[in-house]
Amino acid sequence: MSRQVHEAPYSLRKRLVMAFGLLLILFLGLAGLVLDQAYQEGVEAAVAERLQLHVYALMGVAEPEDEGFFLPDLEEARFSQIDSGLYGFIFNRDGRELWRSPSALNFNLADTGFMPGLPPRGETEYGSLFTAEQGQLALASYGTYWENRDESYSFVVFESSAPTAAQIREFRSNLYLWFGALGVFLSIAQYLLLRWGTFPLIELAEDVSGIEAGERDQLQGSYPKELLTVTRNLNLLIRSERDRQSKYRNTLEDLAHSLKTPLAVLSTALQESAQAQTLSEQQRQEMAEQLERMDQIVSWQLKRAVKSNHNQWLAKPVSVSPLIEKILSALQKVYRDKNINLETRLDEHSVFHGEKSDLMEICGNLLDNAFKYCSSSVMVRVSGKGRSLLIEVNDDGPGIDEGKRHWVLERGARADTAKSGQGIGLAMVVDLVSAYNGEIRITTSSLGGAAVSVRFGKKGADSVSNVA
Repeated sequence: MSRQVHEAPYSLRKRLVMAFGLLLILFLGLAGLVLDQAYQEGVEAAVAERLQLHVYALMGVAEPEDEGFFLPDLEEARFSQIDSGLYGFIFNRDGRELWRSPSALNFNLADTGFMPGLPPRGETEYGSLFTAEQGQLALASYGTYWENRDESYSFVVFESSAPTAAQIREFRSNLYLWFGALGVFLSIAQYLLLRWGTFPLIELAEDVSGIEAGERDQLQGSYPKELLTVTRNLNLLIRSERDRQSKYRNTLEDLAHSLKTPLAVLSTALQESAQAQTLSEQQRQEMAEQLERMDQIVSWQLKRAVKSNHNQWLAKPVSVSPLIEKILSALQKVYRDKNINLETRLDEHSVFHGEKSDLMEICGNLLDNAFKYCSSSVMVRVSGKGRSLLIEVNDDGPGIDEGKRHWVLERGARADTAKSGQGIGLAMVVDLVSAYNGEIRITTSSLGGAAVSVRFGKKGADSVSNVA
C-alpha cells in the first residue's frame, strides 16, 4: 500500500502551539471553575454563619411578654432600619407570628409563600426565597424550647442576597480579567519558548536549503545532541551520494573510451579497404554512416545512464552566462564563414542547479543547431531567479513546421537531412531537460526562424511542449 504524500506539510511549531494552547485553555478554564465554585461556596458558608449569629443575637435579647416577645436592645442596627435587607421573626409551633423586627414592617410574608415551620430543637435550617419587593433572600430558621413557658419557638432571620451576589459578580469579573491576562502572558511566553526550543530545527532546515541551493557542501551548524545523529547521517549520505555519482561518471567515461577505440579501429580499417578498393563506394559510404551512427548512439546511451543518476539537489549551482559565452566564442570560430550577427541578452545572476556537463550539453546542442541552420542572425536570451531558469535560442533560418515540432524531438529524427548529423543531439537535450523536470518548447522566432526555449524550476511542467 503506497503512502499518501501531502502537498502542504503541517508546521511542527504551529502544531505544538495549538496543542499547548488547547491545554492552557483547558487548564485555565478548569482552574477558573474550581476557584469560582470554591469562592461561591465560601461566600454561602459565610452568609450561613452570619445568619446563625443574627439568630443567636435575637435569642440573647428576647424577653417573653404576654403571648409574644419583647426585644428591647438590638445590637445589629439594620434590624431597626426599615427595609434594611435584614429581617427578624419569631414564630410559635403553630406558625403564628409572635414578633418581627422594625426593619420588616413592610415585609409581607403572605406574598413570599414562606411557610413557618418548627425545626428540631437546637438545629438550624437554611434556605432561600424570592420576593418581588426585597428580591432574593437567604434565610435561617432555628428551633428552640422555652422552659418557663413550656413552649417551642422558631427564630427566623432573612437577609438580602444582593450584596453577596454583587460580591460574587465582582470576584468573577476580576477572576476572568486576571485569568485572561495570565492566558495572554502564558501564550506569548509559550510561543517564545517553543520558538527558542525549535530554533535548532529551523537552523537545520536552513542549512539543508543552503545545500540544495549549492551554498554549502554539508551541514556544519552547532546542533543539540538530539540532532547530531540525524546531521551526521545526512552528511554521510551527501558525501556517499556525491562519491557514488563521481565514481559512476568516471566508470562510464572509461567505458565510453573503451568502446570508441574499437570503433576507431573499424573506421581505420574501412578507410584502408577503400584505398585498396576492396569495397565499392556505396558500400564504403553506408558502412561509414553506420560507424558514425554507432559512435553517436554509444555516446548518447552512456550519457543517458549518467544523466539518470543525477541529483540536482546535491549539485552546486552553475553560472550560466560564462558557460554560454564560452560556447558562443567557440561556435563563432567554427562558423566564421557565415558571418553570423549574434545578439545576446544574458542575466549574469542566472544559475543552473545541476551538473555543469549537462548544462553544457543542452546549451551546446541548441546553439550549434541555431548556428548551423540560421541564415545570418542568432539571438540568445538567458534569465532566471532563484531555482528558475529560462534559456531561449532564436535564429532566422527556415524554422520548423508546426506539424514536425514534436517529431524532431524524438530520437534520431531530423527535419532537414541535407546537413550532417544523425539527430541524436536534440533528443539528448530532451532527455536531459526531462531529467531535471524542465520544459522545452519549439515556437516561431521573432527573427523568422525557430525559437527553442528551455525552462527549469517550473513544477508540474511537461518535459516536451510545442507551441506555435
